[in-house]
Amino acid sequence: MTKVIEADRGFKVWWHLTRPHTLTASFVPVFLGTAIALAIEKETIDFGLFFAMLIASMLIQAATNMFNEYYDYKLGLDNEHSVGIGGTIVRHGVQPKTIMMIALSFYAIAMLLGIYICASTSWWLAAVGLVCMLIGFLYTGGPYPIAYSPFGEIVSGAVMGMGIVLIAFYIQALTVTLDAVLLSVPSMILVGAIMLSNNIRDIVGDTEGGRKTLAILVGRDNAISVLSGFFIVSYLWVIALVAVDGITFWALIIFLSIPKPLRAIQIFRDKKEAKEVMPAMKYTAQTNTFFGFLLGIGLLIHYFFY
Repeated sequence: MTKVIEADRGFKVWWHLTRPHTLTASFVPVFLGTAIALAIEKETIDFGLFFAMLIASMLIQAATNMFNEYYDYKLGLDNEHSVGIGGTIVRHGVQPKTIMMIALSFYAIAMLLGIYICASTSWWLAAVGLVCMLIGFLYTGGPYPIAYSPFGEIVSGAVMGMGIVLIAFYIQALTVTLDAVLLSVPSMILVGAIMLSNNIRDIVGDTEGGRKTLAILVGRDNAISVLSGFFIVSYLWVIALVAVDGITFWALIIFLSIPKPLRAIQIFRDKKEAKEVMPAMKYTAQTNTFFGFLLGIGLLIHYFFY
């Protein structure tokens, strides 16, 4: 019985290391890009490519989170009281080099999947994939970590939001269209929102650690206003696509997700302690998840029933 409990505790430690609440930022864009290819371009979906892209994206996201854990520890930014970390190093005594080896192993598997995707579509994607993986490493690694700068939101949004949507679309349609780009914009914004919510929560610790995140530069109250703007623009963007670009009105089912961002902003306004605003981060991540899924589902409803 004791061994079972210890095994369960060990699994939870490694599971938390991946920071599962952030993995929506990798698999939702894959679903959305694939849904756009089917609904807008009327492409037949290759599910082998879909699942290869899905697994590779999640592995790269998980590895990026591990790089974050490793380098934040090395720079002295994490301790056993830090909020929102996997905690395998500072709380559970796992060797930093073990974290790095797991992250690099995830990258290696993602590369193998990438080779399959490129062989089935275009080898030009190899360059795109390598750039995405490099950015995942440089997000917290290297001499000038992106996450410690004011550009974390835009870079993560462009790569993990818009980039993944367009790659997922391309491997099905073998092209990139204007509609695909326009429909990927909310994904870019909402992935950036996940990063911004993280930086709002960590504003005190990041300031002490010498970071220069967007939240620090504009101040907490203004950062919350920027986050609100991210949410507002995402919903208005889809309304504009329906009104101007002729995207199906079923796309408007995204509004079923609107309680999530409203709740996130309310918590950030009412609470300030890092532990108290953790639910706001969860609601922000859920906004990205539900918004992306609902947008994809709306497109598919129109495709299958109209």
